[in-house]
Amino acid sequence: MSTKRLRVLVLICSTRPHALGPTVGSWLTETLAPTSRTLDVDLVPVALADLQLPFLDEEEHPSHGVYRHEHTQRWSKTVAAADGFIVVTPEYNHGMPATLKNALGYLSAEWAWKPVGFVSYGNTSAGTRAVQHAKQVTTTLRLVPLGSTVALRIADALRQDRFQPAAHLARAAVDMLEELARVTQALAPLRQYGQATPGPLPGSYAHRLRPEHEPQVTVLQRCCWVEEAIANNTLQIPALHETPGQVREWLTDWHTTGLWHSGRLLGMVRTIRHGSELHIGRLAVAPDLRGRGLG
Repeated sequence: MSTKRLRVLVLICSTRPHALGPTVGSWLTETLAPTSRTLDVDLVPVALADLQLPFLDEEEHPSHGVYRHEHTQRWSKTVAAADGFIVVTPEYNHGMPATLKNALGYLSAEWAWKPVGFVSYGNTSAGTRAVQHAKQVTTTLRLVPLGSTVALRIADALRQDRFQPAAHLARAAVDMLEELARVTQALAPLRQYGQATPGPLPGSYAHRLRPEHEPQVTVLQRCCWVEEAIANNTLQIPALHETPGQVREWLTDWHTTGLWHSGRLLGMVRTIRHGSELHIGRLAVAPDLRGRGLG
């Protein structure tokens, strides 16, 4: 598990004047506020109307990741920094809004292996046909739609011109966020693999370790230095008694590379520069994988 806080974008899709979307988005974030604090999730509302994305105007295919326009570069950074998404969408003519389709189509790799939940609203179908339409596109982008959804029928949610959805819809929203947090963690190895250097074992990959990887690093250290402690009849080995806080501190200061496979940290090495000298330390390989050339 990672100790990193999750960043979830709440995408408000409707751009019509006086649209219901912002009201639905506000209800959602207020409803989920207690749960998001418990789950260490930051909910970040993003109105597609504020992005001012024209209809796709990039010359290169999004899969190439070559963006020439500033609006695309801003959108790319916003999506890349997110761990998951909740789409708040109306239903237009049995489908999703053109604004959502356009925003999705601008990018490619930034979406991959991240969960997406849907909060829909409409009349007869409560917006569910828009969600089914959107899932065809999101799965092609390797987004992972959640099973939990929230579907709001406008006539039922508006009471004396006030937006007051029934209590069971609030519970459904909480269920969706809890599922999103679990799926985000489960998909982390796939996201890391796509951004990393292939490793020496089939399916393994190497990438930099950061403070949020402290739990995995602490476990690996304890496994790797036990034999040294036994051989030298001493526990006075820093790697065995460092606190989580100390591990996080040196992960901030040192450039540490980890070798992973399916979410498991197999090994690591760290380096730091002092003037003209480069210091290398903490070369570690999981005990069950020694003798295979990983070090």
